[in-house]
Amino acid sequence: MSTNITFHAGSVSAEERPTLLSQKGVTIWFTGLSASGKSTIACALEQHLLHLHKFTYRLDGDNIRFGLNKDLGFDEKSRNENIRRIGEVSKLFADACCITLTAFISPYRADRAVARELHEKAGLAFVEVFVDAPLSVVEQRDPKGLYKKARAGEIKDFTGISAPYEAPESPEIHIKTDECDVTEAVRRITAYLSEKSFI
Repeated sequence: MSTNITFHAGSVSAEERPTLLSQKGVTIWFTGLSASGKSTIACALEQHLLHLHKFTYRLDGDNIRFGLNKDLGFDEKSRNENIRRIGEVSKLFADACCITLTAFISPYRADRAVARELHEKAGLAFVEVFVDAPLSVVEQRDPKGLYKKARAGEIKDFTGISAPYEAPESPEIHIKTDECDVTEAVRRITAYLSEKSFI
């Protein structure tokens, strides 16, 4: 890190912003295999929260790789950096009192722990949502044909096939999408946010 930079504290206090906006910031971190339903649930939740007039924004794994993280590959080091950057960005959004939805495979527990720690050190809430579906189910869904390509050896370092996925051990919310539809998933997450006074 450069030695000629200085962190500037904001002109708005941590208490003032949520009071003025009538909303607390939180990052809802969706993790799970490709085709488990992360983006689908995050999109539906974003719509639901916006209709409740909540300041909400969704950061999606594929979309971020078209811009902010277009310089990164899919090897382990690149995946680590991908999640580190998203952890930092989602922290900024949450600090602005946004209900921030992140939908990333984020396969490594250590990387998700770093994202959580970034938030907790800043006094911001972090909610891990494990979007869980068996490999057999996600391979059957395979909307982008990625599992088929991975099985054929056309995609290297593919999570669940040729690269590991480390499932969360104690997520705040655990959704099994082979047993639960999108509407029920949104209902459960909304109930949690309400219970914790985020909405």
